[in-house]
Amino acid sequence: MVNLRSIPILLSVVLTNSLPAEELGKMWGTADEEAKYYPIVNVPIPKDVPMRPGSFEVLPDGRLAVGTRKGDIYFIKGAFASPPKPEYHLFATGQDEIFGLSWKDGAMTTTQFGELTRISDTDGDDVADRYDTLTNNWGYAEGHEFAFGSKHDPDGNVWVALGLSASYHSRNIFRGWAVKVTPDGKMIPVCSGLRSPGGVAANAEGAMFTIESQGPWNGCCSLKHLKPGGFLGHPASYNWYPFVPSMETPKVTPNGPSRFQVEKKRVKELVPPVIRFPYIKMGRSISGFQLDQTGGKFGPFENQLFLGDYTLSLILRATTEKINGVWQGACYPFREGLSTGIMNVQFTPKGQLIAGGFTTTRQWPVRGSEPFAIQRIDWNGKVPFEIKEINIKKDGFLFNFTKPVDKAVAANPDIYKISTYTHIYRGGYGSPEVDQTTLKVTKAVPSADGMSVMLHLDKIIEGHIHDFSLDAMKSKEGKSLLHTKAYYTVNEIPNK
Repeated sequence: MVNLRSIPILLSVVLTNSLPAEELGKMWGTADEEAKYYPIVNVPIPKDVPMRPGSFEVLPDGRLAVGTRKGDIYFIKGAFASPPKPEYHLFATGQDEIFGLSWKDGAMTTTQFGELTRISDTDGDDVADRYDTLTNNWGYAEGHEFAFGSKHDPDGNVWVALGLSASYHSRNIFRGWAVKVTPDGKMIPVCSGLRSPGGVAANAEGAMFTIESQGPWNGCCSLKHLKPGGFLGHPASYNWYPFVPSMETPKVTPNGPSRFQVEKKRVKELVPPVIRFPYIKMGRSISGFQLDQTGGKFGPFENQLFLGDYTLSLILRATTEKINGVWQGACYPFREGLSTGIMNVQFTPKGQLIAGGFTTTRQWPVRGSEPFAIQRIDWNGKVPFEIKEINIKKDGFLFNFTKPVDKAVAANPDIYKISTYTHIYRGGYGSPEVDQTTLKVTKAVPSADGMSVMLHLDKIIEGHIHDFSLDAMKSKEGKSLLHTKAYYTVNEIPNK
């Protein structure tokens, strides 16, 4: 049993929201405009609390739970109030880099470097006194071997994405794999081929995904589908297939340098990235993410994914759809100007988005200047004019907007600028954008209500990111888009 001291603290300190001078790549330049719709609210942190958030959860009683890099779990009362009036309570300690929190059946499940742990308070004093290891059936020996965990799925499982050893190797069992852990602690290997994953979460249809960082065999950050039996791209983790009798070792390894759309025809297990995020333009070290199921409390983006970025201190949006049995989708700018490196996000019962994280001394640069922070993004009820969602069609793309467009402007094919490119699939670190093309809009057809526009194109290129610029688009009221860029990853073209 571990005895911990409760530390309720009321605060009125306000953190600064500043950006460092270091140039990490030009960003969108829309922070001031974004604030008109989605203001950032700081949740004050006591000076004596080593709060380096790595994960969040909302407790049944409405408190915010925070798992930290140092291995503590704090419960915070008042984090969702306006303005926040937080009271911090230390619930548990002694863990190791908590990058997953999920509350179920009166206990907290934590994902940390070496194990999945169920932590509970058996005597009702609001301090953890029981720590049960659900599983530690993966190897762990060095500091790159992070483990990121999901919330409980509908069957009570927690999905865990395991980082490689030193980014290039799999020196410990199941490093570079995704696994799921059942409520009784059975660990089931799901798929191989990860490098340095971040968050793990489901989309609106319940499919499980993880974020992958740019690096060897990964030209840029990407959202990857945790397809059972799949191979997600990095061959270092092939060596653990003999420990999974139910899964056949892929007979072919990927060639490099090549292209993903070429190699997926050679390696039948290869699962293409669902969404590729163009480097720096749309993230540099994408981290934890969560589905918006707030019922419209966070604005017009219900059932979309919201993703943090560690290096660029911002939040992105993403949408997914399944085409010919394969997941793919689009990403969109959302909110820049947060004050530290974002490690994870969490929606609140009031429809706010909690975002938090920290900076490190590991030579990983961060745009935000604060060493650690918890911030809240609130929607003030005003709807920005945005590209809401892009869906692929057989001969083009359907653009959905948050407000009606000026139909005369939207019907002009010349206002749409579309380029495409892909990345080199190789063992070297990252990739430039290659195989560039320019596409032509042959016809643009606004819907009767102006809420969508169908773009018919001269062609669609499989395997390419389709990079859209809508600088000239206007709303019915004559307003410009808040964000004029969007990017769709084409893995498959619809058959009909």
